[in-house]
Amino acid sequence: MAKDKDIEKMEKLTSLLKRRGFVYPSSEIYGGFAGVYDYGPTGVELANNIKREWWRIMVQGRPDIVGLDSGIFMHPKVWEASGHTSGFSDPLVECKKNGKRFRADHLLEEIGVGADEKMSEDELNELFEKHKKDIKCPECPDNEFTPVKKFNLLTESNLGTTSNSGPSYLRGETAQGIYINYKNVLDTTNQKIPFGVAQIGKAFRNEISPRQYLFRTREFEQMEMQFFVRPEDEMKYYDEFKEYRFNALVELGLNKKNLKWAPHENLVFYATKADDIEYKFPFGWGELEGIHARGSYDLTQHQKHSGVSLEYFDQETNDKFIPHVVETSGGVGRLFLALLADAYDEEEVNGEERIVLRLNKNIAPVKVAILPLSKKDELTSEAKTIFNELKDSFVCAYDETQSIGKRYRRQDEIGTPFCITIDFDSLEDKAVTVRERDTMTQDRVAISDLKKYLEEKFS
Repeated sequence: MAKDKDIEKMEKLTSLLKRRGFVYPSSEIYGGFAGVYDYGPTGVELANNIKREWWRIMVQGRPDIVGLDSGIFMHPKVWEASGHTSGFSDPLVECKKNGKRFRADHLLEEIGVGADEKMSEDELNELFEKHKKDIKCPECPDNEFTPVKKFNLLTESNLGTTSNSGPSYLRGETAQGIYINYKNVLDTTNQKIPFGVAQIGKAFRNEISPRQYLFRTREFEQMEMQFFVRPEDEMKYYDEFKEYRFNALVELGLNKKNLKWAPHENLVFYATKADDIEYKFPFGWGELEGIHARGSYDLTQHQKHSGVSLEYFDQETNDKFIPHVVETSGGVGRLFLALLADAYDEEEVNGEERIVLRLNKNIAPVKVAILPLSKKDELTSEAKTIFNELKDSFVCAYDETQSIGKRYRRQDEIGTPFCITIDFDSLEDKAVTVRERDTMTQDRVAISDLKKYLEEKFS
């Protein structure tokens, strides 16, 4: 029964996000484009607020972390050095009847067989053979599949005249842009070990079967930070950033009961330790953010393939070493979806259903809605004056269509914390009614005090 409710919640949330301009299917007028979504007017505001808060916590609030914005295209050797051209892959099978491709580990998971994308082709083929009678194609009754093969997730691109040096790629992650600029950051700032470099940017993965809405897409935005430390201090900072990032997600508005730690059971060969913060999405637990102790692998590989020394010289101890790296990595889309799922609420008010997004006030797409009680010129003129006075301090919406009750409901559905109603009394007493989203309580506030009132509410 609980599962049915979760499916229903996901369907309602998806419908709301389309109806209220948060998320659109990409290229919808052409039938859509699998694994890609567009953020609408309210969605782009929410996504920008999420990124702004992450940057505030990870860069603005710390003297030991600086920012970077590296290119989406990088030299092809970057991806050879990092191991992406050979080891960045998912297990693929193809239905022999309809030719559709699927993730082998996903098909096994659907019949209750534990599988890992890091398993070898032989291990996965052995599992497929053992359970082949139970595995069905999701799109036809057939159960005949090709052998499992590793499918590289890097997205190739024809870029200018780079064909002489091999194919170009859209970056599969933002982290490599940080590693190849590690020396530049050291040379051009006053940072010393330990220090971090943070970046927000697009990444691309040639997913075999994108699914679960915004959770697994082919084009997405990452928020990553690489913290460079002395080898002996790696686990110290690993534990610190685990606590730091978990607390930051709770501060942003996620309920602790919907978060848990999931340690990696199958570590990549160079990793010391890795944990995921998982969120309980309506479709089940899924990775929200990863904290990884990556050792010196990344810088060592780029030093080897580029021929440029990436050793750090410590002037105080007079020794040289390749720094170890502690990484925090999360996706904008996944956090966007988690925050909305957490904020979504339904309640009955005066015999009617009210849908409300109880988002953290600081990340709400619209902070204040300006609502003249009617379209009378004297009210709309005053309302527009208030809009102009507040717009530089808060993201505001102006709405004069339909009844005031319906306008309240529209703002509830996009999570607007405060609605300001200008009525005919406002022309006499120079005050407005401020309605709070979560409690629906109303305060009468003097127009001259309005900006200060709101600043206190958002502080």
